[in-house]
Amino acid sequence: MNVFRLVKDVVIGRARNFSDKQLFHKASLIAMFAWVGLGADPVSSSCYGPESVFVALGEHTYLSLFVALMVIITIIVICMSYSQIIELFPSGGGGYLVASKLLSPTVGMVSGCALLVDYVLTIATSVAAGADAIFSMLPQTLLAHKTESAVVCVIFLTLINLRGVKESVMIWVPVFLLFIFTHFFAVIYALVAHGAEMPSILHGVAADTHSTCNQVGIWGLLAIMMRAYSLGAGTYTGIEAVSNGMPILREPRVQTGRRTIIYMGTTLGFLVGGLLLAYLLYHVQPQDGKTLNAVLMEHIIASWPAGVGKAFVICALASAALLLIIAAETGFLDGPRVMANMAVDRWMPTRFATLSDRLVTQNGVLLMGVATIIVLLSCSAAVDTLIVLYSINVFITFSLSQLGMVRHWWQERGQEPKWKRKLLINGLGLLMTGGILISLVVFKFFAGGWVTLVVTGILIALAFWIKNHYRQTQKKLFRLNELVAAALADDAIVQEKTPPPCDPNARTAVFLVNGFNGLGLHTLLAVVRMFPKVYTNFVFVQVGVLDAGNFKGASEVENLREHSKKEVDRYLAYMGKRGYYTEAHCALGTDIVEEAANLCAVIAEKFPQAQFFAGQLVFKDESLATRWLHNHTVFELQRRLYQNGRAMLILPIQV
Repeated sequence: MNVFRLVKDVVIGRARNFSDKQLFHKASLIAMFAWVGLGADPVSSSCYGPESVFVALGEHTYLSLFVALMVIITIIVICMSYSQIIELFPSGGGGYLVASKLLSPTVGMVSGCALLVDYVLTIATSVAAGADAIFSMLPQTLLAHKTESAVVCVIFLTLINLRGVKESVMIWVPVFLLFIFTHFFAVIYALVAHGAEMPSILHGVAADTHSTCNQVGIWGLLAIMMRAYSLGAGTYTGIEAVSNGMPILREPRVQTGRRTIIYMGTTLGFLVGGLLLAYLLYHVQPQDGKTLNAVLMEHIIASWPAGVGKAFVICALASAALLLIIAAETGFLDGPRVMANMAVDRWMPTRFATLSDRLVTQNGVLLMGVATIIVLLSCSAAVDTLIVLYSINVFITFSLSQLGMVRHWWQERGQEPKWKRKLLINGLGLLMTGGILISLVVFKFFAGGWVTLVVTGILIALAFWIKNHYRQTQKKLFRLNELVAAALADDAIVQEKTPPPCDPNARTAVFLVNGFNGLGLHTLLAVVRMFPKVYTNFVFVQVGVLDAGNFKGASEVENLREHSKKEVDRYLAYMGKRGYYTEAHCALGTDIVEEAANLCAVIAEKFPQAQFFAGQLVFKDESLATRWLHNHTVFELQRRLYQNGRAMLILPIQV
């Protein structure tokens, strides 16, 4: 155990101190770091988004300026609409929560499932694209190892993200800033060096527009531009990450979130528009084995001193390759968070809402990593295949979020003075994202996009099954919770007795409880009934569990602490009134077994005659699948106590 803990501390890091009042401040991200961690995905899309648009236009390359304008307008509208979502949901308002609260829980679940699939594809596409970029700079003989290298990269990213949010972002800051510097410089240099050619570029745009209209008509012209606009839709993925990641931002979160979106939108708009214009200024043409950005960089440095130019290109392309890999951070940061929110609402197994001692939803991080590895192996890390599967789902979430906001502003039109402006912004966002979604389905469905929709459908069906199981379980537990009302009624008529003083050597019954509920009372009353007049001391242990549902700020942690104490105090009052010595021990943590075992060790030292008890629900129709949906903490704790020479009796409670 000590060796395992040592390895864990070295690889993942030491457990965080939950008593530290500066914990949230230290673990949260300022706008700049959020720009790196959450903005890497959309910013990295400038490595392939402008190229997708330019290539899709074929011989009509001058039309790219119209598409660039459409893209920039779309970025502005989406950023403005998500800024409104951030204001309305300051504690976190990703696609799942927005659709759940503003439309319906079922629609929210659909949005959440779409996001989960999209985030897995985000990681897979980013890593595969980064691997392509890196291996394009290496000897061709090493190309056969690209898939294995991509898998190793995913494993590395998984381990980094298990350490914590801030730790997973900080190491990428230099690479991100190098990419921004080199690509901003390239765009500005292109505009300055070839600014005199702008009149000829505008003349080419007019001529291309006129000739295309003569060939295919105005509707054909619009279809060509719409196709290019849709195939470049990967440019917008990741903008929603800020609203999903609000819980990890530094207070005041709304201001930090808005500032992050401004950084993200400005950077993305400048790069996409600037690169498309630079392609035209340098008359860039696709070349086998090279990205358009690489070709552009070679054109830019053609007149530079050889050493300086080569160093600049290496820095630009290397930072772009690494940034594509960094873009996977968006999936690792927000995918597990979406899964945790769904687990809190019982659409996913509740274990995905638990946090590690590094305050990371580690089960979600591990699942995202494993799912990504499966995707990479199944398609041999082929970017062309992944691009077809990618970006459809995020526009399902975009559209549902915008629809929910439109509905909200319409319903609030009597109370919100600026409802018309806000409705217009989200309405435009709905039209744009909905139009892109329809176009993506049309253009990508038979090319393989149907696979994404089928996988999403399977995940939705699984979520319905999980929700139904938890709902049926809750109905069964309702009868058990009737004990609470009966206990309170009995408590009102019982004659109060004076509790005796503490006798540490007397027989002591120690109960592991989780709130004043039917399960805890059933266990307590069963022990009193089975061992009448045996135990003089009754000790109650409660661990307040920090999970994704309540770990949203220092005040929430304090509320959990107070709630846990109030619940266990009710047991003290109940047994103390009946003339028993009572005592309570409470703790907060992410690992119930660890915290409970530590408390039990303290109690056993004080009360040598202590006997530990806990209740465990037993279901008649239990299977391997349903067992995975429920925790079996008491069995793990029993093993821990057994290893320390202490006995624990688990009482089965059938429902």
